[in-house]
Amino acid sequence: MKLNEAQIEDLTGKVFRTIVSNGKGGILQSELWKELDLTSRDGSRVAIRLERRALIRREKMLENGRWTYKLFATKLPIDTSSVENAPCLTCPVEHMCSLDGSYSPITCNLIEDWLVLSLNMANQQRRQQEQHQNHHQAPASETEEEDPAK
Repeated sequence: MKLNEAQIEDLTGKVFRTIVSNGKGGILQSELWKELDLTSRDGSRVAIRLERRALIRREKMLENGRWTYKLFATKLPIDTSSVENAPCLTCPVEHMCSLDGSYSPITCNLIEDWLVLSLNMANQQRRQQEQHQNHHQAPASETEEEDPAK
């Protein structure tokens, strides 16, 4: 089935959003085609179109003995999550706040509480990721014992 220009643009947007959602790590072309149910031909055409627009870069690489491309977004959206809940954004005295004023970020309890909470949450997420990684990695001694050839 031949795609019309509107369908190609829609597909181009979907492909680009998928590449961006994979972040700095990028995505293999073959994984992207499977995820979006595309033929290799259509997918390659869209990737080349995005590359010509300088929205992505394609890096040739050897994967499982076959040459393929890994696709990366040239620019990723800025992550604002670290400042989204900053108390300054909703502070009723923000307009009077200054380093040498009676309201100062140096002595602000709201900022201090927000920083402590943010650090605690970041540490908790890091610990959970470490536990998840440790849980899914088999120790070398276990894999050696399971090998009946030894």
